[in-house]
Amino acid sequence: MRTTWDFTGTRALVAGAGGIGEVVAGELADAGAAVVVLDVDEGNLARVASGSVKGLCADLTSADACRAAVDRAVDLLGGVDVFVHAVGTNDRRPVLDTPDEVWERITSVNLDSAFWLGRAVGGVMVPAGYGRIVYLSSVSGLLAHANHAPYAATKGGVDQLMRVMAREWAASGVTVNAVAPGYTETDLTRAYLAAPGVRASLESLVPAGRLGRPADLTGPVLFLASDAAAFVTGQVLYVDGGRTLV
Repeated sequence: MRTTWDFTGTRALVAGAGGIGEVVAGELADAGAAVVVLDVDEGNLARVASGSVKGLCADLTSADACRAAVDRAVDLLGGVDVFVHAVGTNDRRPVLDTPDEVWERITSVNLDSAFWLGRAVGGVMVPAGYGRIVYLSSVSGLLAHANHAPYAATKGGVDQLMRVMAREWAASGVTVNAVAPGYTETDLTRAYLAAPGVRASLESLVPAGRLGRPADLTGPVLFLASDAAAFVTGQVLYVDGGRTLV
């Protein structure tokens, strides 16, 4: 599926080269954008790199590294008009079985990087008077899924962080929104979905009758990254086949 959006001349930064980030980066490039992708995994970066997509290896669990990565991306692009945060990890355990190091790792990857990268990008966009920021959130930020405490907490945190940024930066021409998928078939979920009975159980909760695919998310992300959404800010767009309806 290809979008009809035109991003010719747009400078886009995507955090996360795997799964959803990979597909979004490719769609932005196909639509004419110059794209820089950040990831700690050089294998992921090598896979997404092409003529108009450049990869930067960066540890996104460090405030200093996030700031430096944005600086390098801005140097490469000559600025930044669009930022998509598609970084995430999970570790499904009951609350009582979740050790401190799991909580700290998930919050660092999912939420800390959202703040650090968003703050650095906002520091470029706000003075420029223009910007589109899109966070990949999750229905887990709304629904109380068992065995998802750190992940759910971080996604709820991303939603509220996004709203505060949207309010603070709206008058500067910067919009900040989130796209919240339901269960989507990516590297992050593949092993879990392969466990006996899991896929069927999750599909039974989705009125559309199937799980999401990364391609389902590119249209919503590119809409929010475009000037068609210039008056949309502070919103969570659920892309879940109706999962949040039941």
